[in-house]
Amino acid sequence: MTRYRPTVVEVDLDAIRHNVRLLSPPNADLMAIVKADGYGHGAVAVSRAALEGGASRLGVALVEEGLALREAGIASPILVLTEFPPGSEKEALEAGLTPSVYSDDGLDRLSDAARALGPPIGVHVKLDTGMHRVGLWPPEDAPAFARRISDAGLEIEGVWTHFADSESDDEGTLVQLARFRAAVDALAAAGVRPAVLHAANSGATIRMPETHLDMVRPGAAVYGLDPGGGIAEGLGLRAALTWRSAVSMVKRLPAGERLSYGGRYELERPSTIATVPVGYDDGYPRTARDAEVLIGGARRPVAGTITMDQILVDCGDADVGVGDEVVMIGAQGDERITADELAERAGTIARAVATGIGTRVPREIVSAEAPA
Repeated sequence: MTRYRPTVVEVDLDAIRHNVRLLSPPNADLMAIVKADGYGHGAVAVSRAALEGGASRLGVALVEEGLALREAGIASPILVLTEFPPGSEKEALEAGLTPSVYSDDGLDRLSDAARALGPPIGVHVKLDTGMHRVGLWPPEDAPAFARRISDAGLEIEGVWTHFADSESDDEGTLVQLARFRAAVDALAAAGVRPAVLHAANSGATIRMPETHLDMVRPGAAVYGLDPGGGIAEGLGLRAALTWRSAVSMVKRLPAGERLSYGGRYELERPSTIATVPVGYDDGYPRTARDAEVLIGGARRPVAGTITMDQILVDCGDADVGVGDEVVMIGAQGDERITADELAERAGTIARAVATGIGTRVPREIVSAEAPA
């Protein structure tokens, strides 16, 4: 489809490859989490770049996400991080998606679908060690659950858990890790020794080497997003996403004029106001307060209420014209606005900003590095 509007997300695949290489531990594999359309970056392109950067597996949240990667020709192991929904089991297994399992109902449905497929299916058992979202609880039930898996004709390839706050809570994370290790030890005593143990999300991958086990499972950090608390600062991660547009209209308004819905922004002096064709329907957070964009290499305040399709920018006395580049996330000259900054001004997190950029904003893939 021909693109007429200048608003676009640019995705730097070299940054994805760089981040995967940087995050990969010396003695553990790396699974790149590419759910939510690769955190809003485009799952297919990101997945290929992550694999080229050294990832050995991919992780998705939905069966549909895994099927889309298979349809795009991606053949690497893909773990679905939740149990296959009822009715999806046969198609998911035929596509070679690796199932997570943690409930009797999920196990029964998976077993029924697997019987017709021949060789035993390898599953990853998720243990709930304290996040309390999904997973086998209590984790002490792991040996009994493993017996039911074996009786169902399935094989345990992996066992995993998810940390609730590895970005800042060392004590809580270590408690979860201890629960996990105790369950793994109990499995070993019962003769079950999975090939792959994994627990570390982005925060634990960066901060806590003792959690790396056989494989780490970063998500946000793969995209150069800080997992929280500024823990990635100075690590050398590169932001993969730039969000830019262009000025579509310029007006010189006198002091006292009020801007946008509700007239909440009043000019204290004569000012040049630039209209930019991006709004909350594109994912620019309507809750953002005191947000800024970059025009002409300088920070300019977003003026007034963010509307569905457009924002207004107070450019003061700057020389701004129609067609000038506007950067919402990314660098321009010596200035940079990060997803974390925009998220903070909107009262949310960088992952929500990145995944919230709508599908009507096209993604442009850039890469100087030749694919492997």
